[in-house]
Amino acid sequence: MPFSKINKMKRKLLVLVDGSHYLFRAFHALPALTNDRGEQTGAIYGVVTMLRKLLKDYQPDYFAVVFDAKGKTFRNDLYADYKANRPPMPEELSDQIEPLHDIIRDLGIPLLMVDSVEADDVIGTLAKRAEEENMEVLISSGDKDLAQLVNEHVKMINSMKNVVIDADGVREKYGVRPDQIIDYLTLVGDAVDNIPGVNKVGPKTAAKWLDEYGSLDAIIEHADDFKGKVGEYLRESLERLPLSRQLVTLKCNIDLGLQPEDLVTTGPDHHKIRQHYERWQFRSLLDAQDTGGNKTGDGGNAGVNTGLHADCDYQTIMQQADLDKWLKTLQQARLFAFDTETTSLNYAEAEIVGLSFAIVPGSAAYVPLAHDYEGAPSQLDRDEVLQQLRSLLEDDSKAKVGHNLKYDMNVLHNHGIALCGCRHDSMLESYVLNSTASRHDMDTLAEKHLHKKTIHYEEVAGKGAKQVGFNRVTVEHAAPYAAEDADITLQLHNHFWPQLVKNQGLKMLYENIEIPLLPVLSRMECYGVMIDAGLLQQQSRQLTELMQETEETIYAEAGETFNIGSPKQIQAILYDKMDLPVLAKTPGGQPSTAESVLQELAGDYELPKLILAHRSLSKLKSTYTDKLPDLINSKTGRIHTSYHQAVAATGRLSSSDPNLQNIPVRTEQGRRIRKAFIAPEGYSLLAADYSQIELRIMAHLSADRRLLDAFAQGEDIHRLTASEVFGTPLNKVSQEQRRAAKAINFGLIYGMSAFGLAKQLAISRKEAADYVERYFDRYPGVKSYMDHTRQTAREQGHVETLFHRRLYLPEIKSRNAARRQYAERTAINAPMQGTAADIIKRAMIGVDQWLQNDALDARLIMQVHDELVFEIHNDHLSAAEKEIRKIMAAAAELDVPLIVDTGVGKNWEEAH
Repeated sequence: MPFSKINKMKRKLLVLVDGSHYLFRAFHALPALTNDRGEQTGAIYGVVTMLRKLLKDYQPDYFAVVFDAKGKTFRNDLYADYKANRPPMPEELSDQIEPLHDIIRDLGIPLLMVDSVEADDVIGTLAKRAEEENMEVLISSGDKDLAQLVNEHVKMINSMKNVVIDADGVREKYGVRPDQIIDYLTLVGDAVDNIPGVNKVGPKTAAKWLDEYGSLDAIIEHADDFKGKVGEYLRESLERLPLSRQLVTLKCNIDLGLQPEDLVTTGPDHHKIRQHYERWQFRSLLDAQDTGGNKTGDGGNAGVNTGLHADCDYQTIMQQADLDKWLKTLQQARLFAFDTETTSLNYAEAEIVGLSFAIVPGSAAYVPLAHDYEGAPSQLDRDEVLQQLRSLLEDDSKAKVGHNLKYDMNVLHNHGIALCGCRHDSMLESYVLNSTASRHDMDTLAEKHLHKKTIHYEEVAGKGAKQVGFNRVTVEHAAPYAAEDADITLQLHNHFWPQLVKNQGLKMLYENIEIPLLPVLSRMECYGVMIDAGLLQQQSRQLTELMQETEETIYAEAGETFNIGSPKQIQAILYDKMDLPVLAKTPGGQPSTAESVLQELAGDYELPKLILAHRSLSKLKSTYTDKLPDLINSKTGRIHTSYHQAVAATGRLSSSDPNLQNIPVRTEQGRRIRKAFIAPEGYSLLAADYSQIELRIMAHLSADRRLLDAFAQGEDIHRLTASEVFGTPLNKVSQEQRRAAKAINFGLIYGMSAFGLAKQLAISRKEAADYVERYFDRYPGVKSYMDHTRQTAREQGHVETLFHRRLYLPEIKSRNAARRQYAERTAINAPMQGTAADIIKRAMIGVDQWLQNDALDARLIMQVHDELVFEIHNDHLSAAEKEIRKIMAAAAELDVPLIVDTGVGKNWEEAH
């Protein structure tokens, strides 16, 4: 039971919020958010959201948010070096402080800042006074200094975890009582605030000493009893400990000019708050204000926010006569929105439960067809309705708009209907306009662009274990949800389409690449890929054996057994026992065991290398060899991945269930998984892969004469770069030099720095810098292109591919150097990655058109990075291979030739 609920009957409750702690936690712990102006808004949004939740959860009698005031405090007078090592606040954070303060005040929340003292001292003073006035106090902060205030009537709450900490909680967390916290902090010191403690004395040692001696004074009194080096450190610190204790002790007698009972919330100024939320584009907070902060609908069929549709004309079609009217209207419509409701999110298994349509905004209809719960009303026959709709749905001249239409296309395929006339997709319109601005799901887009809170699926179908299939949702609750989907889809299209029309480049990208790709991907998904389940099971057994062998080697190297899957235990072995160098730390300050860190350690130490090998084997087994057989569809005998057009910012396709893009190819075990992707009897797989496409795009974009000539003459570009950079005759270039040149070629187009190159090649930074300088001397066009691209990105806020795809870079002018440099690297790389993505999509469209019109027995079945995989009858292999190479090579007109490598085999590994 929450702390306030237990005590409020006897005492009034004061909640004190450590605003400075909230501010930093929101800024660092939450994902960076920006508005359309490119301004960071995450700290403001995070703090406001947490304050609203705290007020709602505890409903305190008195409430205040306390921030640190600007300028120095009395502690700086005591100790000039107090907080001297603290870096300046990031400007992205400091810019959010004043707007946040204004919002808090306009929410009617008391906000306190007192000169010359810190927020902790203000909180301490108020807590003591409130306790004297028989109030309960709850301090919302994660600051350990405030733990010294905790007692029977003063408690803390972790602002992120919502866990109340009492005296027992303090002891559990720090190993000492609240009344020992000051002594504990004195011994440990504080590196962040530059408060000196006892050298080499950490939290565990401090807690142990205080448990044994009871207080700092007793420890000082027995300082001569401490043996060894730690005793020397203690005695060395005796003179400075009184000052450290004074610095960590909260000042709880400040003259504030107010009392705890003055801290009453007055309620928001709704007009000003609306202005704030609109200014910073907090759509969800705007909607919460409009509905009084309450959301109707509690999951399952208990309730739906029908108030949202007070001005909407949503019809539920239960009679044939009503359907006939709608069919006639749809036939005459210039464009209509269309959506399916189904039994499953998995398109390969989904069956239609109902259909919805919209022709004008605010008006829509839902046709329930297969709701089969007990007591469900009589509905129109699904097969008969689909038959009546067939001609409309399959008519390419009848223009349709949907949201993620590929899913509806696949579901209709399950019912023998080939959806045509897919002119628009509001998900893809949003994605083409700005791939990085937000997620592209309907609920998010409706909230962001239409300022409308839609009914979420969980509101009608329930959550978690209680969630039911849509066929089990009552028609009464399903109808407004489904009709709204069609209506909002149409409204989103009406919002996005005029923006695309204004930008001919984006319009061409949308109409010539993204929309035509929909049926191509649908055909690939529905046809699927055949796999050898028996071979995968055999590989799983082999991987298990390899993992066991690797485990034994790991234990022998470590000298003990431990849980290889536990970062904490790996940390103990690598850093505590084996004393390996700490290259990076977690946000909590612990030595990191992240993969990138282990990879760096693996260059010099055997155990991290073995742990990485074990992780790789485990991932292959769990992600592929164990999982793929379970994904085989019982009807088709194949696996059916889902390709996603609106995920990767650069325009690349991604896939899931299974993720085909991430099957490893650099290890023997990873390549063996591709052997399980097979062709049926009488067929073969053909893999067609663009050769060095991004380097060729770089040559085209940069117009560097050396690069253009090299590709035109069919030279080995990595060997040429090695010759140029290392000053070695072309015929004398070693494999090692070629390998280094390959890293340089690809590294630089990805914006890699000399530091990154040095790390990758295991050379000095100076040597790497020399390589980079020589590279740019030999390829000056590349250097000019990169410099120009950075400048253009800063001026425009975006970069473009050859086919006008845009990637916006809100961080390109960031005052934070790391974020700005990342945006600059992205600016250089995105036009190449994005152009490569556009080219492979154009190739897919071209190949698909040929396949649809040709009599050859061949199908496009997979797309992975720059590679297309086909299933082709053996009699047609030669003709198909020739045409595929021709179409792919012609997918773009560059100043260098596009080269397509092909391979054929009974399985993907052989073909690749």
